Amino acid sequence: MQASKIAFQGELGAFSHAAALAMFPKGEVVPCATFADTIASVQEGHAELAVVPIENSLYGRITDIHHLLPESGLTIVGEHFEPISMNLLGVPGSTLDQVVAAQSLSVALGQCRKFIKKRNLRVVQALDTAGSAREIAQNADPTVAAITSKLAGQIYGLEVLAENIEDADHNTTRFLALSRSESTTLASPPGDAGWKTTFVFQVRNVPAALYKTMGGFATNGVNMTKLESYMSDGSFTATQFYADIEGHPDDHSVKLAFEELNFFTSYFKLLGVYPANPRSG
Repeated sequence: MQASKIAFQGELGAFSHAAALAMFPKGEVVPCATFADTIASVQEGHAELAVVPIENSLYGRITDIHHLLPESGLTIVGEHFEPISMNLLGVPGSTLDQVVAAQSLSVALGQCRKFIKKRNLRVVQALDTAGSAREIAQNADPTVAAITSKLAGQIYGLEVLAENIEDADHNTTRFLALSRSESTTLASPPGDAGWKTTFVFQVRNVPAALYKTMGGFATNGVNMTKLESYMSDGSFTATQFYADIEGHPDDHSVKLAFEELNFFTSYFKLLGVYPANPRSG
């Protein structure tokens, strides 16, 4: 799958930038200020695809994407798992012993608590990781370093003072590629991992409706790899569910499971059918 322009949220050097390059090495990246701007960039034709984070192994789902994606009109056409490695980056010539403060996004700072405590560093909260790298480079203060990606260091001319400083080495973010065209999916063979299907639904207001919707997947041998619930339209009674399953809607077992699901739902929307990343299998 190739594309000329790939939108992502954040500044150059953000982890979303790294994920976009991993998925589309020949693409031209388009930085966007917010997730809404990222999706709008594709909706309005300024970019062919958007690469957005959907969940993190430490912090769970990315709430904004769960709310924006179902109404975006975009289709999921691929997924990618990006290992998140935190690094302490300083201005050229600085040393680790000189650093007294670490600047980054609050989430990134929270992932490096042990290192920060061990070095007795003062924390400086910022809007994002890559932006911190840019500010550190601009300020040229050897006593303040950024916690961010190595990519950001390469872009803004910073040096690695300490690498892989995150508390948990399994820290990984799952990203989705979004397109205006469903046909983009057909250009990508599923490979050994097969297909993955993502959809949202709301259950009817009847007893045990959710239990009955799940029964169709169990009895037909369809593996559901993700099920998330969240409030819809500010209502305490209208809960929307976001789900991933292994398989393609054309599979006989998936067809039967969806038939049973639709019987007990008041709303159903397919968000994407795409090749499963082997890591998710």
